[in-house]
Amino acid sequence: MRRRRSYTVLRSDSLSLRIHRRTVLVTATLVAATLILAVISLVLRGAGVSPSEAFAVLIGDHGGFAATVVLKWRLPRVVAALVIGAALAVAGAIFQSLTRNPLGSPDVIGFNTGAYTGALVVMLAGFGSFVATATGAMTGGMVAAAAVYLLSLRSGSTGLRMVVVGLGISAMLAAVNRWLIRAAELDASMAIATWGAGTLNGLRWPHVVPGVIALLALIVVAGCLARRLDLFDMGDEAAHGLGLPLRSTQLSLLVVGVGLTACSTALVGPISFVALAAPHIARALTRGSRVSLAPVAATGALILVAADLAAQRLFAPTQLPVGVVTVTIGGIYLVTLLAREARR
Repeated sequence: MRRRRSYTVLRSDSLSLRIHRRTVLVTATLVAATLILAVISLVLRGAGVSPSEAFAVLIGDHGGFAATVVLKWRLPRVVAALVIGAALAVAGAIFQSLTRNPLGSPDVIGFNTGAYTGALVVMLAGFGSFVATATGAMTGGMVAAAAVYLLSLRSGSTGLRMVVVGLGISAMLAAVNRWLIRAAELDASMAIATWGAGTLNGLRWPHVVPGVIALLALIVVAGCLARRLDLFDMGDEAAHGLGLPLRSTQLSLLVVGVGLTACSTALVGPISFVALAAPHIARALTRGSRVSLAPVAATGALILVAADLAAQRLFAPTQLPVGVVTVTIGGIYLVTLLAREARR
């Protein structure tokens, strides 16, 4: 029986492009599902606005208070969920490739916690702007990444060692974070603790726009490095034989991954398990040993939009931090992943 080709090859005089048809189909389906959930988030009843009024705002037939609710309150939240979910998923794919370990996501190996520590120090020092918070988060994430990399490098820098060292660094930084929150004044500690759970509540355009621009720029850079990422997945010897500069590639991917994690943390606080789960889910859907960043990003966006919708509606009118939902779902997923890896 002749095996059916799963690729479509596009050729021109100077370019040959191979497209995996299932990957394109899965990505398109994920994007469509994400957009449907995004529209649902915008038009659901709440804040004194009916679904028909909210939908009328989207098609330009309604203004007034309904337009304020949909366009100034809900839309920034949805846009942030879309971009941050995609960014965290791409960061997870980068770190799982760097560590060559399915548990190598930034929230597991300590980079997320390091970014939170940096942002926390800046906020407690009285600098509350996005630029200051992002700078602190970036610095904290890079310091944590450098510590994990250098400590694991002594033992050969294998993926498993990086994960183990990262877990230790993450535990220590989590203790530092708790101490910083307890040492702060009551009002500040309560506000920071809520933000530290990972929340999209209360986002407005002045906060969302700079964060989204920074994340989109980093996602584009990650897309430009995707080819190197594919070569890196083949192993050090094969990648080096194909002319890939290993150290500079590792450093570039590390900076981009930490940047995606830090900017997301600066905007909404640390959100766990999206980076861990999205690459695995995308790989399972596309049925490939390696997966391109497009379905990974689409999976992350879908996860976070769905989790935020659940956070808003499960206990309405009380709105939960979206990080509570992702941690609950992600904890179950992590146990399942660990059990499957143990069986292997």
